[in-house]
Amino acid sequence: MKLLDSLRFRIATLFQRSQMSADMEDELRSHVQHRADDLERSGLARAAAERQARIEFGGYQRVKEECHEAAGGTFLESVFQDLRFAFRILRKSPGFTVVAVATLALAIGANAVVFAVLNSLILRPLDVPQAQSLYGIERGKDKDVTESYADYLDLRDRNRSFEDLAAYNVAPVGLDTGNNPSGAWTMEVTGNYFDALGVQPYLGRYFHGADERGPNSAPYIVLTHAFWHAHFQDDRGVVGRVVQLNKRPFTILGVAPPEFRGTISFVFPDFWVPIVNQEQIEGTNVLNQRGHRGLLMVLGHLKAGVTPAQAASDLNSVGTYLERNYPKDDGQMTFTLMRPGLTGDWLGGPMREFLTGLMLLAGLILLAACANLGSLFAARASDRSREIALRLALGSRPTRILRQLFTETVLISLIGGLVGLWGSIMLLRGLSVWRPLPTAPIQIPIHPDANVYVVALLLSLASGFLFGAVPVRQVLHTDPYQVIKSGSTGTVGRRMTARDLLLVIQIAICAVLVTSSLVAVRGLMRSLHSNFGFEPQNAMLVETALSMAGYSGDDALTMQKRLIDSLRAIPGVQSVGSVDRLPLYYGANDSYVFSDKTSDLGASNAAADAMTYKISPAYFDAARTTLLAGRTFTWHDDKNSPRVAIVNQEFARKLFGSATNAIGSYFKMRDGTRTQVVGIVEDGKYSGLAEAPQPAVFLPIPQSPAIDMGLVVRSNRDPQQLTAAIKTTVHNLDAGLPFTIRTWNQELESALFPSRMATLSLGVLGVMGAMLSITGIFGMAAYSVSKRLKELGIRMALGARPKEVLQTALGRAFKLLAIGSAAGLLLGILASRVLAFIVYQATPRDPLVLGGVVLAMSLLGLLAAWIPAQRALSVDPMMLLREE
Repeated sequence: MKLLDSLRFRIATLFQRSQMSADMEDELRSHVQHRADDLERSGLARAAAERQARIEFGGYQRVKEECHEAAGGTFLESVFQDLRFAFRILRKSPGFTVVAVATLALAIGANAVVFAVLNSLILRPLDVPQAQSLYGIERGKDKDVTESYADYLDLRDRNRSFEDLAAYNVAPVGLDTGNNPSGAWTMEVTGNYFDALGVQPYLGRYFHGADERGPNSAPYIVLTHAFWHAHFQDDRGVVGRVVQLNKRPFTILGVAPPEFRGTISFVFPDFWVPIVNQEQIEGTNVLNQRGHRGLLMVLGHLKAGVTPAQAASDLNSVGTYLERNYPKDDGQMTFTLMRPGLTGDWLGGPMREFLTGLMLLAGLILLAACANLGSLFAARASDRSREIALRLALGSRPTRILRQLFTETVLISLIGGLVGLWGSIMLLRGLSVWRPLPTAPIQIPIHPDANVYVVALLLSLASGFLFGAVPVRQVLHTDPYQVIKSGSTGTVGRRMTARDLLLVIQIAICAVLVTSSLVAVRGLMRSLHSNFGFEPQNAMLVETALSMAGYSGDDALTMQKRLIDSLRAIPGVQSVGSVDRLPLYYGANDSYVFSDKTSDLGASNAAADAMTYKISPAYFDAARTTLLAGRTFTWHDDKNSPRVAIVNQEFARKLFGSATNAIGSYFKMRDGTRTQVVGIVEDGKYSGLAEAPQPAVFLPIPQSPAIDMGLVVRSNRDPQQLTAAIKTTVHNLDAGLPFTIRTWNQELESALFPSRMATLSLGVLGVMGAMLSITGIFGMAAYSVSKRLKELGIRMALGARPKEVLQTALGRAFKLLAIGSAAGLLLGILASRVLAFIVYQATPRDPLVLGGVVLAMSLLGLLAAWIPAQRALSVDPMMLLREE
């Protein structure tokens, strides 16, 4: 009851402020008058009695403030007063306000963007029911996220920890809805995929495990909501419609809900099909080949009460069974669990490391901004020292003044945070619809949620308190008498001050960012001029999958040869070759190879894990890959002739010791096929630009048929003219074959994309760091010059040379610049190690990088100090002395 009465009283004080003030004024006045009456009766004159009564009573306004505080009505009122005063102060200093808001907007906006990407791709679970219990499976010490279909079946049926396990993969497919056939992307999934995830259809129904009754038994598709909207114009009658996939009929069963786009966070397929129809989709069926991994990713919901550690132990017991019963196919089968999404796909590790490093650098940007503003705010508090001293002399408490200063800083940080968040949301909207790689179904699904807004708010508040705390010690130790007498608390001495330390930190952070940026730029330049093992200049790529037009077996080989011969006949074409998977095209195919003497072909006995390519006879000529020894393939290297292969130098070194021993030697493939080496080519880049030298083996297509292929067309003709001729030629052969035509340089965008994005991201952060460094050095130099104008004038009057004046005025700033740059360069060398995972040949120990950092920081220092230096040299000693 007492608590309720107190609450009512405090609320009443908020709405009856004027009445309470009047009552309090009357009460205080009556106290003073009563004391004056007593003094008058003791013999004092009335005027003297009233004066003595007021003196004895003390600070009239302070007593009123204490009474209001006791009544509970002061806090909110004082907060509103602080806000109004803060607005007035900031309005009187528009330059400082704009600089502070813009600085924080850039810093907080950068952090919001990076965190939103990190949150969307790494932290946020998939948008499925009960996502907290959904886990994917990784295999082996390399954390491989793919399994063979046969292993998946054993894991699904033998584990006791998951409600169900589903599997999925992404594949291109030819789609014909009655108009012109076109390429599309499908996600091949097991029949229990939707049931295991617990996702409900938006329209129609899903396929289920009961629909699978053997190979090619479930010709059904389920559309994504986006594909249904874009290609079928939200037609609800689409359910039951038959479309052609690779010239085979498939029935549309339903449409998924808008929020569900699959189980890979950055890959958006167009529809889903059952994996048992793999032969119709990919032109081949490897579901029964246990050793054919790199096929399916697996995930499922844990049963209630089962921990991830218990589930991993359960899966490892299944792995022991697989090792024991299939030693040739399985090798080491150990499993761990991970969250599905980006963390559980091909880009998980490097992308997670890069985004974490980028978040750290963005945090350094914010720290540099706070250091910058802290220094400026401390200087501003020093310039306001007379105002602060007067308020202290009139009875204000230091804590009250500090609260006012913190109100100003928090107000600035909140405005800056709102502006930065608004800008980041605009940028994120553009990123969410961006297709970085036109040939792949890749999008960045960045939609800011409550986590992003909360982080932006927390960063804003933390920033305000952080840079607002800098002048606390200065205010608490202010002597009003000394300030009013001397006019300022500002001193420029020889000892290291808090502002100096903040400037050193800021410059060090800037040097870290500049170092990282230059490392990324240097790595990108190297990647653009490195030896790929092929020559992309003057080469066109025709990418297709013959299975999209219904070709398979010998028919596919015949059609492939017809394509090559027809394209070779185009005027101006020098050579044409085909390869099943282009180097640097979203990874590479690999397989174990064994020495010729190995009889146990288990994974543990493999001599190498080689990048494996299937090529036509003229591929090396078309790709400009140098043949170092031996011969190339011919069309006579078919299935009726002995098995042959061409290997690269790294393969020859690993299996045979040297290239000279490789020609004519034999090795074994995983299926036991004994293969002879007939040629050796140069090493190249196969799965990624940052990879170490990898062994590679090339097999002739007549002996190892391939359905997917990229045709390399070498010509000096104009690309536009050649494209038109290629289109006509392919359409004349088969008008129903979907294909794409690009230059090889355009195709390399996918391989260079991580390096370019890293360079762009770090470049932006580097520019922001440079801007903050310039403003920080400029602020300190300008403040130092302004506080020492009289000293500089006296020095110049006594004959000091301009060099000595500059050394006096700016020597301290350049000394701090040197200290901060050295510290930042060392930290940058350590921080840049993470770039090696993303940027090709990125090394911070590059002499050009080290020299570039030194030069950049020197130029930044000179640029920032230019205006203060001009002001110092333009000092007129006579004017200053006359003013004095």
